[in-house]
Amino acid sequence: MDTPDDYRCGLLAVIGRPNVGKSTFINAVMGHKVSIVTAKPQTTRHRILAVLTEAEQQMIFVDTPGLHRKSGKAMNRMMNRTAANALADADLILFVSDASQWTDEDDDVLLRLKSCSAPIISLINKIDKIHPKEKLLDALALMSTRLDFAEIVPVSAMKKDNLDLILQIIPKFLPVSPPLFPEDMKTDRSDEFHISEIIREKLTLLLHQEMPYGLTVQIERLVREDSGLAINAIIWVERDSQKGIAVGKNGGVLKKVGRAARLEISERFSQPVHLELWVKVKSNWADNEQDLMNLGYEAP
Repeated sequence: MDTPDDYRCGLLAVIGRPNVGKSTFINAVMGHKVSIVTAKPQTTRHRILAVLTEAEQQMIFVDTPGLHRKSGKAMNRMMNRTAANALADADLILFVSDASQWTDEDDDVLLRLKSCSAPIISLINKIDKIHPKEKLLDALALMSTRLDFAEIVPVSAMKKDNLDLILQIIPKFLPVSPPLFPEDMKTDRSDEFHISEIIREKLTLLLHQEMPYGLTVQIERLVREDSGLAINAIIWVERDSQKGIAVGKNGGVLKKVGRAARLEISERFSQPVHLELWVKVKSNWADNEQDLMNLGYEAP
């Protein structure tokens, strides 16, 4: 791709407390699914790059785990560290908050942001939930008192409201630089990673409050055959009691998860999928840094 001399490119850290819509926002601006989304806090556990390349700029969105107070387990500490590292590398920070709810964890994130040198744009998300609309003016006014933001933009990632506006604003804050990634690259993550995340998403959606944090998914085998994709995946849980929950009565949970995941994977890769799932126990994996690294989590 021939790029003009004033081409701009930079890293945009998308930061906020859990469950404010960071991944939904990134998926919306990309126009396709890069990160899995559920209503459960801390669904995003990894640093995921989403690369949006245009004629005059390349915007590299960094989806991060939500910054949160509870850091008892190694996985929680790792997620906080991953988000903090994204802040340190960013050319621009997008601070996402929920228009309908401000919490102590939002204050915690703001405290971290005060020491950042990169410009910060406040994205007040979920404005579709604000009624009457006059209340939004109060939210905007209050946000302007919390920090010296470069811009404050109300958006609805779910409804795609004001996304064009934020994409017009972002480039002026990015450094003049050639693109860092090829124009056809959309994410830095492998097919195996996205497949494992799709399976974990289906598990999390199906199990509701029973076990959203005690499981992870590892792709053991991915083979591209003439007949389609052949995938073997292991669902790791922390305790024997969780294994029964993940399998379900007569294997019911596993069958539903397998069916839903197979449909999405098949649609994503435009080919048939043969998916086999096993549930195995790895005791206390979420509090063991070596286990976390073996399962693909960021090293300390």
